[in-house]
Amino acid sequence: MNASALARDGRFEARRAARGSVVKGAARAGFVARGVIYLLVGVLALQIAFGERGREADRRGALGEIAEKPFGALLLWVLGAALAGMALWRLSEAAFGAAGPDGRGARKRLLSLARCVFYSFVAYSVLALAAGSGDGGGSSDKQSKDVTARLLDVTGGQWIVGAAGAGIVVVGVWIGGRAVTRAYHEKLRLGEMSPRTRRLVDITGVGGGAARGLVFAAAGGFAVRAAVDYRPDRAKGLDDTLRSFAHTPAGPGLLACVAAGLVLFGLFSFAMARWRKV
Repeated sequence: MNASALARDGRFEARRAARGSVVKGAARAGFVARGVIYLLVGVLALQIAFGERGREADRRGALGEIAEKPFGALLLWVLGAALAGMALWRLSEAAFGAAGPDGRGARKRLLSLARCVFYSFVAYSVLALAAGSGDGGGSSDKQSKDVTARLLDVTGGQWIVGAAGAGIVVVGVWIGGRAVTRAYHEKLRLGEMSPRTRRLVDITGVGGGAARGLVFAAAGGFAVRAAVDYRPDRAKGLDDTLRSFAHTPAGPGLLACVAAGLVLFGLFSFAMARWRKV
């Protein structure tokens, strides 16, 4: 191989490494942004558990908390950019494959593409709020009821809503199960952690993932109920789902436990930003 060819190969490898570094940085920033949102949602839910009305315990409520802080608009721009970075990373996984032995499989690529679409929407809603032309994606409760109402009006709508709700329940159980079995270990660089750090990460991963899975499963259950009763008002977004835990026999204590779990998941997202394989 001549010198010019070697130089071209060297430049190509350098560009590929640079692109890889950019995508990895974007992914880590995205995990931090996700952690901030879950942390704030958990804190808002804790306030509700202890009797404070406050904001809605969902993404819009969390973003509202940020917007009211000094330099809130700037923080929203940073958060939106970080979430756009998460979307970029997921797009790169869909296009080129994810880390791990089965990262190039069709299932993993489609899952990454779906996550890219989701984080793109979230990033857009945050950036629109920062620019003063949006409301942070709107109320999760109203969105759930509106979508359910529209679906129930179409042919076979009850079956569609019921199947979607059942799917969300399954996803919730899957999320909780993977957390409890510590399946996330395969995605972390455990060798870089001390034993004490690993224990702390497991506390946040197991507790946070279990709480997140429980919330998903409960929201899916409400969607199934809305389909069976043919009543879209039975569907619940994140805020109403969290509040429903306070109306169980366990009372506000259960909501406090779930809210604390969401705070843990926020902290776990920070750990993913540091030790996730990307």
